[in-house]
Amino acid sequence: MARLLSRMHDEGLSFAGDGYHSEKMPVLFVGHGSPMNAIEENEFAAGWREMGSKLPRPAAILCVSAHWQSKGTKVTAMEKPETIHDFGGFPRELYEVQYPAPGSPELARTTATTVHDRVIELDKTWGLDHGAWSVIRRMYPAADIPVVELSLDYHLTPQQHYDLAREIAPLRRKGVLIIGSGNMVHNLGLVAWDHVNTPGYAYDWAIEADAAIKKSILGGDHAPLINYQAQGRAFRLAIPTPEHFIPLLYSLALQEKDEPVELFNDKPVGGSLTMTSVKIG
Repeated sequence: MARLLSRMHDEGLSFAGDGYHSEKMPVLFVGHGSPMNAIEENEFAAGWREMGSKLPRPAAILCVSAHWQSKGTKVTAMEKPETIHDFGGFPRELYEVQYPAPGSPELARTTATTVHDRVIELDKTWGLDHGAWSVIRRMYPAADIPVVELSLDYHLTPQQHYDLAREIAPLRRKGVLIIGSGNMVHNLGLVAWDHVNTPGYAYDWAIEADAAIKKSILGGDHAPLINYQAQGRAFRLAIPTPEHFIPLLYSLALQEKDEPVELFNDKPVGGSLTMTSVKIG
C-alpha cells in the first residue's frame, strides 16, 4: 500500500488520474447492526473479517453510512478523520475504540469532481462514524487503508440517491472499495429485546420484507427497492425511516450488467433487524 501511494504521489496521479487504473473493485453493502459488533466476537464480525481477507486489497475505501445525514451531499476531506462514537449507553470499552485510518483529501476531491449532476461539498468536520469504523476495523484491522465517508442528503428521493451513486462508478476502476453501511430491515422501536440472543428470531413482516428485498437484489430488479415506500405493510414496518436502507441503493446502483451478487451474514436479529449483507462483483 505504501508503495502504491508513493507511486501515485511521485507520478502526480490521483485516484482518478489518467495514469492509474486497476481491475474493477467489488462493491459491498454491509448490515452493521449494533455498535457492539465492533468489539464482540460473533458470527457477523467473523463474516466481515472473512470478506476483508477475500477481497482485492483496495487503494482506498469510500463508505456511505446510515449515520451521516446532511443538508446537501458531503465527503470527508481531512487527512486524519477522528473516530466518532455516535451512540449512547454502551460499555466504556466501546468508547475507547479508535480506528486511526488515514483520510484522503485527494479521493474526496476526486469523488466531488466525478459527480456532475450535484455539488459535493468537501467536509473537514465529520470523521468516521460507527457505521463505517465498526465494520471496516474488522475487515482491515491495521487501519492502513485511507477511508472517506460520503453523506446522505436527506432532501434527496431514493431515485436521486440511486442516480447519484451511479455517477461514482468510475471509482471502482481506480482501486476504491465502495461500501454502503446500514441495514435492510431496521426497526429499533420494535426490537424484541427478550429475543435478541435467540438465533434466527424474526417477526413475520421482517421475514416477508427481507425475502422480497433479497429476491429483488438477486434478480437484479432494483425498481421495487427504489420505490420501497410503495411495497406494502411489511416494507413500512421494516423501513420506518430511510437512512439505514438508502446505503443499499448506493451499492446496488453500482452493479453492472451480469455482475454476480452474493449474500453473507444473512441473519435476522431481535425480530426487527437483519444483518444481511451483499457483495457485488
